[in-house]
Amino acid sequence: MEQEQSNIQIELNDEVAQGIYSNLAIIAHSSSEFVVDFVRLMPGIPKAKVQSRIILTPEHAKRLMLALADNVKKYESQNGEIKLQGVGFVPPVIGPIGEA
Repeated sequence: MEQEQSNIQIELNDEVAQGIYSNLAIIAHSSSEFVVDFVRLMPGIPKAKVQSRIILTPEHAKRLMLALADNVKKYESQNGEIKLQGVGFVPPVIGPIGEA
């Protein structure tokens, strides 16, 4: 069985290319989707806004997890181990939730 390979052209406009800074990701899931909220926490400010929300199918969530793991491994092989500081937990608001 031959796989047909196609080229996908991806467009990146100037606004999206600027990116959004996030230093907290809150992850929740249901049986049919994963929701990743990217948040920017600022020192001394007790309230934070969600900067962006990405909704993924379970399959795409797993593909993202594997791609991130692969990229972290490559990064660490070039730059050394990434040290985790202040790893904590944000209490769930709705349903199963995690933090990254």
